[in-house]
Amino acid sequence: MVSSARLRGLTYILAATLLGACAGSSAATTAPFGGLGNNGNAPKPAATSGPSTGNQAPIAAASAAASIAGQAPQAAASAAPSTAANPGYLPGATPGDMTFPETGLNPYVSTSRDHLSTFGLDVDTASYTVAQSYVAAGNLPDPASVRVEEWVNFFDQGYTGPETGTFAIHADAVPAPFLTGSASESEVLLRVGVKARTVTRAQRQDAALTFVIDTSGSMGEGGRLEMVKSALRLLVDQLRPSDRVAIVAFSTDARVVLPSTAGDQRSRILGAIDELEPEQTTNVQAGMALGYSLARESMIEGGINRVILASDGVANTGATDAATILDSVSRDASAGIQEVSIGVGLGNYNDALLEQLADKGDGFYAYINSADEAHRLFVEKLVSTIDTIALDAKAQVDFNPSVVAEYRLIGYENRAIADQDFRNNSVAAGAIGAGHAVTALYGLKLREGVASSDRVATVSVRWTDPTTKGATEVAQDVTGADISGSWGSADPHLRLDALVAAAAETFRGSPWIADFDLRQLADAADRVRGDLPNTTQVDEFLAMLDQASRLYR
Repeated sequence: MVSSARLRGLTYILAATLLGACAGSSAATTAPFGGLGNNGNAPKPAATSGPSTGNQAPIAAASAAASIAGQAPQAAASAAPSTAANPGYLPGATPGDMTFPETGLNPYVSTSRDHLSTFGLDVDTASYTVAQSYVAAGNLPDPASVRVEEWVNFFDQGYTGPETGTFAIHADAVPAPFLTGSASESEVLLRVGVKARTVTRAQRQDAALTFVIDTSGSMGEGGRLEMVKSALRLLVDQLRPSDRVAIVAFSTDARVVLPSTAGDQRSRILGAIDELEPEQTTNVQAGMALGYSLARESMIEGGINRVILASDGVANTGATDAATILDSVSRDASAGIQEVSIGVGLGNYNDALLEQLADKGDGFYAYINSADEAHRLFVEKLVSTIDTIALDAKAQVDFNPSVVAEYRLIGYENRAIADQDFRNNSVAAGAIGAGHAVTALYGLKLREGVASSDRVATVSVRWTDPTTKGATEVAQDVTGADISGSWGSADPHLRLDALVAAAAETFRGSPWIADFDLRQLADAADRVRGDLPNTTQVDEFLAMLDQASRLYR
């Protein structure tokens, strides 16, 4: 159990961050800790060009610096990618031209108006490791770089896989503390998790991997290319003789460094990796075009076919607009060749393009910021989860209006899907690899008198089988029995998720955490350290949070 002192410390972060205004999202609502703006009014939804979900549109992202300083977050004037420096950066240490997409923030939604929440499943993790790099360099993350779901999904959730079938659904919840330091049963944090079945190395299909490596001049900065080369060397030992590897390098133009080669030709593959050196400008379109051409030539029917782009994403030669590059990726993804984006570097870095490439290419987006992260991605994740078991995977949570008064999906703003399109098989969504886990967090306000037998929500997951092309759907109810009686009795991974989400919401300037600063967050995290999973990932997260709090001014 968590002591009352620890619980009081943690309440300070969770009440504002995860549940927001106790009375919901009406214009008259006032958030905890001093309100959402100078006049205490709730933020107004911003116009959006994204898909209509039947829910309120995400509100415009606010300035993280304003939130950290206790100032009123202001609505963004436009949805254009953000390249502005965060005012919280240390003098002289501001990264260069960083491009991030502006996604907005999900509001609270009344179940009397819309009881369905629908989104594409997402296994990206880049946003979290990008933030680690910012803090390690002595900067606070750009608020537009923070996507809460990618922070949460970076961490192991302790889910068990399905005994049979493709996915196991997990759900649990915990009462959310109020300002008084007590836990109220009417305010809960809901965790919805999906765990894919695993595939052993012996069971997985043969893989044809085409690496498209950025060798532009900017990749020479900060050892970016050397980190990619080291990661590729790690991958070589994971290959089987029946796997195939090809390498394309691109700078001003693109060239084949290694034609499709059997996985047991280790010295030949390593020799090609050693050849890679920084050159001139960045023609991403040429690199992707040649990479996909090579991938089509070496495609393994019924196997795993991937184009893996490693780049800082800064296109400055050839077609530099995302639309042109993305269009060709979408066509090849439909043919069964999926794209994985691996980002490297700070300064000249285009997060927006790399994320969209992975999204359109039915793959995932990750960012390597250290040798340890390169090992985790290329050795522990890339090969073990490379066997795709689900395409266009979507989740829909159907809240029971008689039990849930309001809800807020924390993150997934750029993964929204119209409620009516959940069973529309032509609507693209996420691809899920073997063993992947996906987590979504909701802030809920429950009605009074919820019994353990009451249905709180029904979680449905729908996907297309990559082999049969048939659609499959599974569902599971969440009941009052899934809500822990106290914070101390909640699963340690759920408690960690609450802290991680709190940190992400703070960094991105969420209005649901107004008047709360990084020092308080770090202090509260330190008090509950012993109640979290005992892993290296957790230790690194707490260290990052502590370092970020020292940058606060």
